[in-house]
Amino acid sequence: MYENISLITAIITPFTQENTIDYPALDSLTGRLIAEGTQGFVIGGTTGEAPTLSHDEKISLYAYFAAKVGDFGPVIANVGDYNTANSVAFAKEVSGIAGIDAVLAVTPYYSKPNQKGMIAHFTAIADAATVPVMIYNIPGRSVVGLTNESVLQLAKHPNINAVKQVTSIDDLAYLVANAPADFKIYTGEDSQTLAAKAVGAAGTISVAAHLYSKEMTDLFAALAAGDIVKAGEIQRWLTPKMLALFSYPSPAPVKAVLAHQGELQNVTRLPILPLDDVETQDVLEKLERKG
Repeated sequence: MYENISLITAIITPFTQENTIDYPALDSLTGRLIAEGTQGFVIGGTTGEAPTLSHDEKISLYAYFAAKVGDFGPVIANVGDYNTANSVAFAKEVSGIAGIDAVLAVTPYYSKPNQKGMIAHFTAIADAATVPVMIYNIPGRSVVGLTNESVLQLAKHPNINAVKQVTSIDDLAYLVANAPADFKIYTGEDSQTLAAKAVGAAGTISVAAHLYSKEMTDLFAALAAGDIVKAGEIQRWLTPKMLALFSYPSPAPVKAVLAHQGELQNVTRLPILPLDDVETQDVLEKLERKG
């Protein structure tokens, strides 16, 4: 499923000025990303403003998106929250949507479970889903995080085949060295792209790919060809731009830039505010896109 898949975009959810999902903008954006090198998608994740989407909106979005993307590449739909029963029920439901290749579930936030609780949480989701599960381990957002040992324990589950790991390069390297060969490890930190791939991770689940799929694809190609100098040059060029996309609460910066380019409306849902004109110009200057 993830064989030779290095670049997965955690795609935004465009909204209209009336605060409904903007499907035409989503179509156009998806087509461009595919043309520029994106190989797969996470839909309805953090970048997709999942907590602000209703159950019905998610189901409609996932079904629509999976039908549009078709067999192009993996479509991974977010189903997780901090309520295990809700996550289990939603994993069952989303697994039945044609074209959904996997589901993503985040480490349970706010309630601060221990390692045993988190292992039980992910095991319940994996037992319920009829498509493979990708773990999303992001302690910076969820407060708690799976230890490397817990990730490796979950990797033994027959229906858990990947992790989106947002911790350190040391952790990524340890997981690569010790996980089963068919368990794929992705960084969710754009600025780790080169280092993660160099230590053996499968690739990156990216926000920056909305704007830099071509450059990230070139980086992976350079690394595959053994041209570490070129790969390093690309990563050095990308890193400050990747960081700029998180200089305000995400996904507001990437949405502001896409709106500046005329691809969608600069609309987010509370509690994330859209960038104002001054903030947008600040991000554009950091991306060297002003004017």
